[in-house]
Amino acid sequence: MRMSPLCKALLTAGLFTSASFAHASNLVYCSEGSPGGFDPGQYTTGTDFDAASETMFNRLAEFERGGTKAQPSLATSWDISEDGLTYTFHLREGVKFHTTDYFKPTRDFNADDVLFTYQRMLDRNHPFRQAYPSEFPYFTDMGLDKNIASVEKTDDMTVVFTLNAVDAAFVQNLAMSFAAIHSAEYADQLLKAGKAAEINQKPIGTGPFVFSRYQKDAVIRFKGNTQYWAPEQVKIDNLIFSINTDASVRAQKLRAGECHVTLNPRPADLQGLQADSNLNVPTEPGYNVGYIAYNVTRAPFDKREVRQALDMAVNKAAIIDAVYQGAGQLAVNGMPPTQWSYDESIKDATYDPEKAKELLKAAGVKEGTEITLWAMPVQRPYNPNARLMAEMLQNDWAKIGIKARIVSYEWGEYIKRAHAGEHDAMLIGWTGDNGDPDNWLGTLYGCASVDGNNFSKWCDAEYDKLVVAAKRVTEQEQRSELYRQAQVVLKREVPITPIAHSTVYQPMRSSVKGFQISPFGRNSFIGVSNN
Repeated sequence: MRMSPLCKALLTAGLFTSASFAHASNLVYCSEGSPGGFDPGQYTTGTDFDAASETMFNRLAEFERGGTKAQPSLATSWDISEDGLTYTFHLREGVKFHTTDYFKPTRDFNADDVLFTYQRMLDRNHPFRQAYPSEFPYFTDMGLDKNIASVEKTDDMTVVFTLNAVDAAFVQNLAMSFAAIHSAEYADQLLKAGKAAEINQKPIGTGPFVFSRYQKDAVIRFKGNTQYWAPEQVKIDNLIFSINTDASVRAQKLRAGECHVTLNPRPADLQGLQADSNLNVPTEPGYNVGYIAYNVTRAPFDKREVRQALDMAVNKAAIIDAVYQGAGQLAVNGMPPTQWSYDESIKDATYDPEKAKELLKAAGVKEGTEITLWAMPVQRPYNPNARLMAEMLQNDWAKIGIKARIVSYEWGEYIKRAHAGEHDAMLIGWTGDNGDPDNWLGTLYGCASVDGNNFSKWCDAEYDKLVVAAKRVTEQEQRSELYRQAQVVLKREVPITPIAHSTVYQPMRSSVKGFQISPFGRNSFIGVSNN
């Protein structure tokens, strides 16, 4: 058989034997960046979730492949009390944690694992969290740390969550990637050995693939889990993440057969990929938004007039034409129009540089004021070329007297520094995670998310009252009305400038079967084969 350069490199590195390549089923995925680690609760990006949660872990509930419906996983069913405050999860029996050279489980998955996973996130004084200080931004961004009153087991296979207030999206939240279930037994082993931090470098889960080896900025190696509780879903023996930050390089490797699936192609590469008879390029409407976040804790962005001025000086039409090249649609609101409760009555500000100048002058902003504009180092469907977009924004804002200096960092550092609020304005975006409006309007712009995914650091009492109230009712039309009101406030106060929603393209070799595009932007290889 013909062996690709990547396979030869892996063989040379000792990651495979020639015999394994002759008989095993292998799939190489060209990913776009290195994960920050392998402890899913600590992270918020697709890069981290793909490399850990979607590969090596399960959750109590999980989303159906290619869809937004939560379905049983490590819990086979759940009951909800009449008042909506108590959730009883019935756990799956016979599920085994991974066996590796650093951990060999002595028991199957049970309620203790669920308790460890959630109590560590809930309790800052938890012994494991004391030994390995960690933050769980997604968990806190959605207010789960405040709303979960208790997590208790009634027996080894039953866990009861009690809430302080109704959360209409609770099961969907627990199906999200950050909520991966850890092994309490493994955690105890690490704690006793004084190596708690290794939970983030040497992962143990119940998922379809088992961690083998990781070389930062190069490769992650997984083995198919031969003890997976749904064995028919594991069709790959060796799964390799080949890390390539350059989208054009990923496209070249795909066409050369050096990888079998990739993501986030450059719009300029699409025509060539679609014309290649050895490739399939399925598409889905994007459940995403790319936007500019203004850090309202920094002058002059603390003034609404300044944010309005920058917003109306952005030539969105030109950006969409140059950056998205036909694969984007103009964004008006802070979430996509495919999300229920989207307010279609809201209109975008008119592109008006002259009025923007007047607003800046009235706000006391001097011509030549310098700001930083952060540009993402990675490609995403919601922003396929952040550098080009930043350069176009730099030009747009220069026309109104604002000098933007473009800044970028490695992706993990970019997010870390942005969480710390070091930016003035930054390019960022979001692909929905659970099908619920709160995942946009609460997670991205709510007060509880100021230290997490709310990169504008914007906390508005009127807005927050609406989005919090919308989580506390279960009737969809009631929730929609509250979310529509919140969108009006969001548009009026301009903590962000929405730029575009995009179509998602997922190029792959025609030998790959069973891969489904996730509306949430995850890349999962369960049920996928490569023949």
